Amino acid sequence: MPSRRAFLLAGAALGTGAVLAPSRTSEARVLPAAVAPRTVALSAREMDLHLLGSDKPATRIYAYDGELFRLIRAKRGDELEFTFDNHLPEASTVHFHGIRMPNEYDGVPTLTQPVVAPGGRFTYRIPFDDPGTFFFHPHCDETGQVGRGLAGVLIVEDARDPKFDAEHIFCLKDWRLAEDGSYLAMSEPDGASKAGTYGATRTVNGVPALDLKAPANSDVRLRILNLDSTRVMDLGVEGAEAALIAVDGHALPPIPLDKLPDSIWRFGPAQRIDLHIRMPEVGKSVQIGDYRAANIYHFATLTAEPSSRSKRPFRALALPPPKLPQPDLKRAERLTFTLQQATDAAVKEVGLPPDDPLAKALIDTLCVGSTTYWAISQESWPTGEKRNLPPPLAKLGEGRSYRVTIKNGTRYPHPVHLHGHAFAVIDSSSGRLPKHFADTVLVQPDETVEIAFVAAPGDWVFHCHILEHMETGMMGWFRVV
Repeated sequence: MPSRRAFLLAGAALGTGAVLAPSRTSEARVLPAAVAPRTVALSAREMDLHLLGSDKPATRIYAYDGELFRLIRAKRGDELEFTFDNHLPEASTVHFHGIRMPNEYDGVPTLTQPVVAPGGRFTYRIPFDDPGTFFFHPHCDETGQVGRGLAGVLIVEDARDPKFDAEHIFCLKDWRLAEDGSYLAMSEPDGASKAGTYGATRTVNGVPALDLKAPANSDVRLRILNLDSTRVMDLGVEGAEAALIAVDGHALPPIPLDKLPDSIWRFGPAQRIDLHIRMPEVGKSVQIGDYRAANIYHFATLTAEPSSRSKRPFRALALPPPKLPQPDLKRAERLTFTLQQATDAAVKEVGLPPDDPLAKALIDTLCVGSTTYWAISQESWPTGEKRNLPPPLAKLGEGRSYRVTIKNGTRYPHPVHLHGHAFAVIDSSSGRLPKHFADTVLVQPDETVEIAFVAAPGDWVFHCHILEHMETGMMGWFRVV
């Protein structure tokens, strides 16, 4: 059979009129392209960054195009072609997190594409149908590569958005660093088998904290991304009125922060929020921080500078409601999955049927964790010497609606991410979650969360985004045909 790479090259040869988009689960389909997509060169490489301070030793990090958390802006309705060149000393891929896209560009090694070897290239063609705050990152050796900083920011702008006076983007990430700038072990057994291995050097946009200015009495949009591998954060604001206006890029009716439980929004790795804050009067400051730990981490301070704006009642600016596939809750099929702790001995020994196209596919050794600590409904992603793909957690029908109950049977929180979909969060046993759309939902210990979505065709992974949990078993996949 022709290789997957041959199919992609054949598609490229067709030019801009159409692209042959092969799928591992269905026949090739033609994607129309009335307008040639904008091409973006994207390369992963090493660079030095003084994370411990300008007077301290530099750290060798991974980054896209020599820019920590490289920012790419697109407009709603754009389609971009990303030519990814891997200049790292190890294999990698790119996953465009939260974007609804053709399955073949999802960036999951073995399941949707081969890994991109050092010196290799892969082209991704990504449509941006949904506005909002997104990001991109590798999907192989994530603990190591994301731990070294490999992530970028995607902002999909919408001409329908209300006008804010200013905007700031905050990328939150811890680093596992020794005093000489070198890395500590990215993962330790006691962390991987529990809440995760935390970094001690906390940063926002690569620095300990930010001091910024904004016009007094102005309306400011904050885009806040949790790009850490492990840490769950309690996001709060002091000194200003603030409202939650989007989760994972998707608008929801504005909710004043002081109307949320404990006046914070709790979010885990890979989750994002947009806030609208009203700046105070001249000279006064606003602090944004993580209130989860005993020592509050105030990562940004915004000081009000003179402006022509007068003081007025705060009314949050609502973003346009998302235009997403709406699940039919009355007719939806119900599925339940339990997040569990596990061991190699407890994992069910099952495989794909011999006639499945992926039955003999081996996961790249770089993309396999060393030990099994976690499972989803008694099934774990391969670790150690096991490299065969497991069977799907479920087989779903394209265009059908599903209500999925996620039960957390562990003592630790798990931010659960479903690739290729924006799902509706419709209920939580704790009652703490408003109804909203998301691509990742934080499920607290002993909590049950219900989500719903319309299934899109392809093989889509479903996993915890505490990266050590994912790499030690807490990942599976859905096949949608």
